[in-house]
Amino acid sequence: MAQKGVQLDRETISCSICLDLLKHPVTTTCGHSYCRNCIKAHFDEEDRKGIHSCPQCRKTFTPRPVLEKNIMLADLVEQLKKTGLQAAPADHCYAGPEDVACDVCTGRKLKAIKSCLFCLASYCEKHLQPHYDAAPLKKHKLVAPSKKLQENTCSRHDEVMKIFCRTDQQSICYLCLMDEHKDHETVPAAAERTEKQKELEVRRLNIQQRIQEREKDVKLLQQEVEAINDSADKAVEDSEKMFTELIRLIQKRSSDVKQQVRSQQETEVSRVKELREKLEQEIAELKRKDGELEQLSHTEDHNQFLHNYPSLSALSESTHSSSINIRPLRYFENVTAADPQTVLVGILVGTNCHASEKAIKRTKNNVSSIDNLETFWRKPGFVRRDSIHPTFDGSVVISRNLDKFIKPPKM
Repeated sequence: MAQKGVQLDRETISCSICLDLLKHPVTTTCGHSYCRNCIKAHFDEEDRKGIHSCPQCRKTFTPRPVLEKNIMLADLVEQLKKTGLQAAPADHCYAGPEDVACDVCTGRKLKAIKSCLFCLASYCEKHLQPHYDAAPLKKHKLVAPSKKLQENTCSRHDEVMKIFCRTDQQSICYLCLMDEHKDHETVPAAAERTEKQKELEVRRLNIQQRIQEREKDVKLLQQEVEAINDSADKAVEDSEKMFTELIRLIQKRSSDVKQQVRSQQETEVSRVKELREKLEQEIAELKRKDGELEQLSHTEDHNQFLHNYPSLSALSESTHSSSINIRPLRYFENVTAADPQTVLVGILVGTNCHASEKAIKRTKNNVSSIDNLETFWRKPGFVRRDSIHPTFDGSVVISRNLDKFIKPPKM
């Protein structure tokens, strides 16, 4: 049984599975002890394998071992609960190189949980208790553990510095007040801290107000970004619709032109072929007449010649003009005579120019960074209406050029 003042190794009475003090300790055949529920749950998981093992030494058991209560450990744990004795601190409770150690502990020191500005010492939980129990110690100022307590001590007089010299802006002890700082403006360090704390709070308040203002500005800028993106997306969508419609219109115009050209081609070819056939018939008739005349011209009998001559039919008049004026072979060149850019501008102005202008004006209203609509019209690819003659009607550019070959000139 543990005696008062005796510290126990925590690992001795702790379960290696749950890392807590043993509850209903049981011992396996290999000698290791666990909480009954912890080792039972461990063996339950291993039932599927058919082989059970110790979580610490990994010794295997077949079949599943019967767990026996460890009476000694159970009694020890119960006595600890009744007497209130604590197990020895675990390793993580001891002070390391980076920790503040308790100044009272002997041997291996525990971590300090508080430092006293009056005592200029640091204490672990156990050795700090008097500061909570003893009335004189309750007045001491406790702070978070600090390794810089000696900085609160006057290097000249080895006294705690509790006074602040406003003249030299430094902390001093009461002996410095009687010596080199005798005629200086001094106040208790706590009073100076209170005043500086108020100034600090005012500065913090100003900073927080500026933070709020800047956060509002950031929010407004975010809204501006969203507005720009929405407006740009809308402008892109509108332009895609406009150019899609423009392409559709151009394709339709192209199809119409092809149809009219082919129709006129058929008409012209038919007319020329008909004329050619008539001319070929006339040529054949003329050749036949010429053959008869040639044959008669070779007749040697004068009487026969004179007898047959009147029987020759007279040469009929040609139904066509003596000569055919052939036009230059440029029947359809007028179709492409117009400047393509002029034709495109005509279509754009006649159908979608107003819609484009509205879309750009809408962009101007939504995006504050765009100040002048004219900057859009001056960009390449945009047509300024003020640069187009007032009488210009682009929608009839193609039809006027088609008229040049749809109506064939007189022969």
